[in-house]
Amino acid sequence: MSALSPEALVALGGIADHQRLRTSRIASVLGNRLGSSALDYAVAHHLLEGAEHAARARDTDRLAWYRHTTVRDLTHLSAGPHIVLNPRPADLLRSEISETAYYLVDPDANPAPPEALGLVRAAIASATEHGFGTLLTQHAPVLCLLNRRQLDETLHSWALTRLPGTVFTDYTSHPEVLARDLIHEAAHNWLNDALAAHDVRLPTDGTFFSPWRGTDRPVFGFLHACWAFALTVLYVREARRSATGAVVPFLDTHLRHQAVQFAAATEQLEQALPHVTAHEIRERIGRAVGKVVGPYTAV
Repeated sequence: MSALSPEALVALGGIADHQRLRTSRIASVLGNRLGSSALDYAVAHHLLEGAEHAARARDTDRLAWYRHTTVRDLTHLSAGPHIVLNPRPADLLRSEISETAYYLVDPDANPAPPEALGLVRAAIASATEHGFGTLLTQHAPVLCLLNRRQLDETLHSWALTRLPGTVFTDYTSHPEVLARDLIHEAAHNWLNDALAAHDVRLPTDGTFFSPWRGTDRPVFGFLHACWAFALTVLYVREARRSATGAVVPFLDTHLRHQAVQFAAATEQLEQALPHVTAHEIRERIGRAVGKVVGPYTAV
């Protein structure tokens, strides 16, 4: 395996131990018997958050469900090693501490329709073919598909630090686009886990100009953007080669746009990276961006 392959970039010691320890602690709080997989880790955070909601609402039946449910009880929501959720917009929640919408697996969650499951399977297959299968299995085991969009519409996707391993995303009918966005958000989850596993505390003072936001951002947000967009470029470069139809110009536009963004971010990255005290993480971010900043030529 090449030292610069996607698998190598995300293969980092300590993350699995961090996930298992965190899952064990949540299981202890809930009085639950969760396992030790990446899916257990993601589901554990849904159960913990849901249990808190239920306790505040004094809903004893729902609280009992969140305390006793395990991954084995959610197989009806599964597509391979992933849980796929497809909630209605009205089902999304908002927290007092964040305006970002989210959704929790609950006793009323229904399986995603076959069309959505087929799209997810195709997207994961594409990501896996190009070296990102492990990233999605370990850092995006819970997928929450939101709004169906056309290629010319804005696509929104995000991840939340308190729901690690979960990705929220709009989607189109093209698996390459879904794979791109799953990789982007899984990259954010990976970096959060990596920083926690290696006890890296980034400074909150000082900012770096982020061309993706068009504004100055703290080092945490700036490095997140560099890492996540770098991985999407590495995927799209490969997926573009076998893509056909309307998605081809869409992917080409993404690559051209990212080339401009990274050209503007490279100097800032050189100043931001030393703040990452863990050599292993610092090296991976630098190498990923290093693979991206080379010239792009449409195939």
